[in-house]
Amino acid sequence: MNRSQKVVIFLFVASFLGGVISGASFYYHLAYFWGGLFLFAWIHSRLVLQGLDLNRISRIHRSQVGLNLEERFELINHSRIPHLWVAIKNDSPLPDSKGSKVIGLIKGNETRSYLVRTRLIQRGLFPLGDTILSSGDIFGLFQVQRRLPARDSILVFPMTVDIRDFPSPAGTLPGGEAMRRRTQQITANAAGVRDYLPGDPFNRIHWLSSARQNRLIVKEFELDPLAEVWMIFDADKQLHRGEARIQVQLNPRELWKRRVNIPMPSSSFEVQVVACASLIKYFLEKKRSVGFIARDRNLHLFSAEKGSRQFIKIMESLAIIEPEGSLPIQNLVENQAKFIPTGSTVILLSPATYESILQTTYILGRRGYHPLVIRIAAETYDPDAQLPIGLSPEQNFNFPVYIIHKGDELTQVLRKSVY
Repeated sequence: MNRSQKVVIFLFVASFLGGVISGASFYYHLAYFWGGLFLFAWIHSRLVLQGLDLNRISRIHRSQVGLNLEERFELINHSRIPHLWVAIKNDSPLPDSKGSKVIGLIKGNETRSYLVRTRLIQRGLFPLGDTILSSGDIFGLFQVQRRLPARDSILVFPMTVDIRDFPSPAGTLPGGEAMRRRTQQITANAAGVRDYLPGDPFNRIHWLSSARQNRLIVKEFELDPLAEVWMIFDADKQLHRGEARIQVQLNPRELWKRRVNIPMPSSSFEVQVVACASLIKYFLEKKRSVGFIARDRNLHLFSAEKGSRQFIKIMESLAIIEPEGSLPIQNLVENQAKFIPTGSTVILLSPATYESILQTTYILGRRGYHPLVIRIAAETYDPDAQLPIGLSPEQNFNFPVYIIHKGDELTQVLRKSVY
């Protein structure tokens, strides 16, 4: 019971007692007035949200950290009765989500709309709602709410940085020159077509050419001269440190810019996500086949492919991955290395100790892979954690090693290996 209701009830009781004590009809009339006002306000508040509906319209349902999310809020009055005011509260878990507003005097059968821009500062899957409609009676005694559940959601990809000078992994032949060697396997490199021969599999028939030539034509393929690149992502919850949320002071003028620079998060896991996403973007733009392996509560495994479709698939996985894994990096490699072709370049992204990294790269080298390590120095994200570093980092490694400390600029760190 709010203060206004208490005042009206007090006036009703006082007027009624005044009539009982004095017997004057004036006090009874006052009691009837305050009682009728209270009852009228209560009935009016029950009807004040009737006929109102709200639509949240977003043109996109996938975006990226640093970009804007545009939403249009449409408040529709389906009844002929006007509403004095309606408060719209955006209760979405999307960080820094906008859209809360008070709209006054909505006429009958009227639609009011407004545009909202929200800067995306955190990766993840976020529902666009719930949305709460609030209003009240004309005397302000009662306020009612109606919660509208979320109808849509947005998947926010992690941010990426531009990488220009990262060394290109070696191809199957020096320089990645074309092999010009036919293969019976179906690869991404189509070499041409020829006439069908007995024993050719049906899935190699090129039906469009066969229809044009009026005879069966099959496709021929060449071996890919460039080695596949596999990203193995360490999501071990016992190793990562730091705060995942990003504190950003946004300038309202920046909401009209398509993209702004978001500071790096103070979390070893989030920095590892950004580094992984940036490298995947880099290699796919270089027309390389990229695969991805990670395990948090679930296994994320994507066979090596090229193109924007592969980028979207892996980014969708990186958008929702969490530091909830319990499998050490060497065990993950031992379990999943069977899916990686021999000769591939394997990039490990992990905050593991140097001893664990050495054991993992030994497994990779023994199986014919080319390891490359990007170590996230998790101990710099929480100096009080006393994380073990393991073997001395000054020793000589037989593979490139990149180390990312808190506050480092990824573009500079990934330009040249430490070892």
